[in-house]
Amino acid sequence: MTEVHIPAGHAMLLGNLTIPENSETLLLFAHGSGSSRHSPRNQFVARTLNRAGLGTLLFDLLTPEEEALDIHTREHRFNISLLAERLVHATKWTRKQEETRDVRIGYFGSSTGGAAALVAAAELPQDAGAIVSRGGRPDLAGDALPKVHAPTLLIVGGNDDIVIELNEMARDQMRCEVKLEIIPGATHLFEEPGALEKVAKLASGWFLKHIGSSGAH
Repeated sequence: MTEVHIPAGHAMLLGNLTIPENSETLLLFAHGSGSSRHSPRNQFVARTLNRAGLGTLLFDLLTPEEEALDIHTREHRFNISLLAERLVHATKWTRKQEETRDVRIGYFGSSTGGAAALVAAAELPQDAGAIVSRGGRPDLAGDALPKVHAPTLLIVGGNDDIVIELNEMARDQMRCEVKLEIIPGATHLFEEPGALEKVAKLASGWFLKHIGSSGAH
């Protein structure tokens, strides 16, 4: 794992880049509110993806100052255009780095990061090859939904009723390949025994199928 610094306009974002040997795929994580590259849930999913031969970039979409402000005001976590813009910056940054310039890219979004991933994918159709949203708010992607080309997997906990409904509404507006997977008995954060393992397994399978790993051409 390498710690990286990603310039994003006036901000400098910190990230952790992990690329398994011979991997030709890189998954950028877009987390939601009150989360960061240190999120144990995202790190757990990333390790599963790494074991499947997929590279991961976990990075903070907000600077420490923005994060501190957001804890009190909640003003950044629902600023989808800001979060998506940061993801676009990170995607363009990977294209300039020697070890990642030729990889196939996917997005793994959680909570409001799910919407940010969809907005960024609509803006960079040539870069975003596949998307997985975990407990996401794809409805917040609004006008971007019909513009997404990347095959998208929406994963929601079976007990997360309102979010299931919001994901169904978003799915119905999308024109690309899209699948909704509901994990029975799981709540919004997938803290139940085995729930996060299911998320990681579904995500891994989706990315391997659509953007592959080493030798998947």
